Amino acid sequence: MEQSKDPLHGKRLDTILEELLDYYGSFDGLGEQIKIKCFTDNPSINSSLKFLRKTPWARAKVESLYLYVLRQKKKKGL
Repeated sequence: MEQSKDPLHGKRLDTILEELLDYYGSFDGLGEQIKIKCFTDNPSINSSLKFLRKTPWARAKVESLYLYVLRQKKKKGL
């Protein structure tokens, strides 16, 4: 069985969001990285997931940031 080399393969959006929140410490930190209203105006996991699932451009930004964070963690040995 061949494994996908795509780091997003099999990753759920809620898991990605939770890992980003953990890395940046809060919605404030995440909102500084990606300036979208679901992270800056009365944010919650559920409302953010709802928005990201309906909005492909926003989801692409979150996935791109997640890939960046994975590279940063790898560089730092985390």
